[in-house]
Amino acid sequence: MPFLQYKCKTCGKKFDELVKVYTDKVACPDCGGETERDYSGEMFSATGKASKKCSGNCKTCGGCK
Repeated sequence: MPFLQYKCKTCGKKFDELVKVYTDKVACPDCGGETERDYSGEMFSATGKASKKCSGNCKTCGGCK
């Protein structure tokens, strides 16, 4: 289960959330508003090392290698 970063579309709050899969819908913990993934944080590979090539957007990323 990954920790992912989110940003609320309504109030702008940024937060981390533990989800079962990256496609899970997550509500803002402050206002309950709709959120979107926030790709501004640092990404890590499965080994725990920072990944310099990964944007965090799995749809456009070439993979964590």
